[in-house]
Amino acid sequence: MRMRFTTARKSAGIFCLWLLLVASPLLAQQSAVEPPPTVVFMTDFGVLDDSVALCKGVMYGITPNLRIVDLTHQVTAFSIRDGARFLFGATPYFPAGTVFVVVVDPGVGSSRKAVVVKSKRGQFFVLPDNGLMTMVEDRDGIEGIREITNPDWMVGAKISSTFHGRDIFSPVGAHIARGDDWTQVGPKVKQLIRLDLKPARVDDKGLSGEVIALDGPFGNLITNISAEDFLKLGYQRGDRLKVTIAGRELEMPFVKTFSDVPLKQPLLFIDSRGRASFALNQASFQATYKIDPPQKVFIPRKAH
Repeated sequence: MRMRFTTARKSAGIFCLWLLLVASPLLAQQSAVEPPPTVVFMTDFGVLDDSVALCKGVMYGITPNLRIVDLTHQVTAFSIRDGARFLFGATPYFPAGTVFVVVVDPGVGSSRKAVVVKSKRGQFFVLPDNGLMTMVEDRDGIEGIREITNPDWMVGAKISSTFHGRDIFSPVGAHIARGDDWTQVGPKVKQLIRLDLKPARVDDKGLSGEVIALDGPFGNLITNISAEDFLKLGYQRGDRLKVTIAGRELEMPFVKTFSDVPLKQPLLFIDSRGRASFALNQASFQATYKIDPPQKVFIPRKAH
């Protein structure tokens, strides 16, 4: 019996060794598979016509194995500030090498430049030079900027004066995503156009900021007030405070989430991106109080 048992153990050991030898190349091959090149695509085109699909068709035609992630195509029309805000919020969640193709371009066909920007995080941005990079530049830094002038990287013998998303930004983004040398798009650019974004300000009286946007269909008010600055005022969760928004004084509590107040009651909370925001529980703050951005906000220091 002992001999049979020993023989069985040897056989099992030989089988395991054989399985390891056979499987190792397959495992090594699997681990060596590179993820597909990725373009994150954002526009203000909307989805009612074929504009987004045409741009994607151009990109797939150049890089068939491309993975395209739709950030949003519902950026408020012509709103460079909203585009800059979405770009700032999304980029930390994507790895180095990701290519962001952004078309929010009210100056299309004018003298504004089309550029490729490489950030110090190793991400690429293909977009109009109109301020879209302002917030990302401030946080991540810029490694290099090139103006897109090389016709070999564009689509068609005649470039449309109104659809650079299809004819310039999409093909350039696809070329970079597949690994083409991005410095070949054109000459260096020294600096980018910047938005005039005024930061929130804290003084002895309190905090002055701005409502900069709405939170999609929910009607929450998004501000430029960071959680760090707000907490300097001395408030703790559960405290009630009086806030002046667009010249109107409103009283509300500072809470963790919407359900901490009764239905349709106002609240101040720190949103998922670390900013002070205003909302109603299961209702629209914007519609209820008729407040559209941009609007001034003042929050006084907590009384002692």
